[in-house]
This record gives sequence, C-alpha cells and structure tokens, in this order.
Amino acid sequence: MSWFANFMKPKRDNFMRYLTQQAELDVRGLEGLADYMADPLPQHAERVNTAEKEADEVRRMLVDDLNRTFVTPMDREDIYTLSRAVDDLLDYAHSTVDEMMVLGVEPNEHLATMARLLLDAAREIHLALQRLEEHPSVANEHARRAKRFENEMEKTYRQAIAELFAGPAEPANIVCMLKRREIYRHLSNAADRADEAANVISNVVVKIT
Repeated sequence: MSWFANFMKPKRDNFMRYLTQQAELDVRGLEGLADYMADPLPQHAERVNTAEKEADEVRRMLVDDLNRTFVTPMDREDIYTLSRAVDDLLDYAHSTVDEMMVLGVEPNEHLATMARLLLDAAREIHLALQRLEEHPSVANEHARRAKRFENEMEKTYRQAIAELFAGPAEPANIVCMLKRREIYRHLSNAADRADEAANVISNVVVKIT
C-alpha cells in the first residue's frame, strides 16, 4: 500500500484501541491512588506513576497516528480532546500523590472518598469506550454515570473545603490548610477531566447515531 493510500485509510481500530488503552491505564492508576489514600505506601504511589508513564506513551502514539491520518473514524477534534481529557485525569492523580509526598500531607476520609469517586468515574469512561463502536447507546449511559460521579465529587470537595477552613486560624494550622486545599483541588480538577471525557463521548454518540 502506498503512503498516500495509507494516509487516506481510516484507522478506526487504532484510535479506538489507543483510547481504550488510555482509559484502562486510568483505571489501573486510579486503583493505585485509591489504595494510596487508604494506606499511603510507596508501592501504591509507584503504581500511579507507572500507569501515568504508560498512558503518556499510548497518547503519544495516538497523536502520531492522528497527525499521519487524513480520514478518521470520528472527528479529529473529538479524538484529540477525548484522549487529552483521559490523559489529564491520570496526570492529576499522579501529581496528587507526588505533592502529598513532597508536602507531607497524609490521607484523610475526604481524600479517600474523592479517590474512590474518581476510580468509579474512570471505570465508567473505560466501559463507555469499550462499547462506543458497537453499542453507542450503552456507551452513552456509562458516560452519564461518569458525570454523576463527578457531581458527587463536587459535593465531597465542597464539604472537605468547608470543614478545612472551619479549623482554628493559627499560623501552623493555616499552612497545613493550604497544603491540603491544594490536594483537594488536584482531585477536583481530575474529576473535571472525567466530566469532559464523558461529554465528548456523549457528543460522539449523537454524531454517529
């Protein structure tokens, strides 16, 4: 096959495989995050780190194929945006663990709950991508479930922030409050990326059905 024919040929299997691999690595990394929030051991942190590195490599291959393919199975912008959102979700999980270790922030019940909600959302995104081609309506339902977990995350985040700033306004306590607030924000931003991925999936379903 000539380079031009290869350029024009849709790479449906490649793009969906890459997206699904990214989502699978999200689940693996967020399982590590949830375990870290339950028991902050180095091996749990390393699971997040390993998954994030592998996911970055998959995204690089997706973008490379996207740049070398003229005809794509769905809108190029949707592929790129969906891949970026799925990648950002794991990036935020990775930076959360890194900053907790650097800043000396210990997990608490709010962080454990937020990590579990992120994991639940990531699982729904993974299921949605697995079903997007053959069962788009089922994929859309999984995307909606992912959005519901994001809504629960927002409630948990607001509650955590409210309780955080209800503490005594002493200098030493303020430093701890600011550190913990930064960690809460990382996880809230991660949930926003899950919400964005779910929105893109729902938009794709509308376009292909």
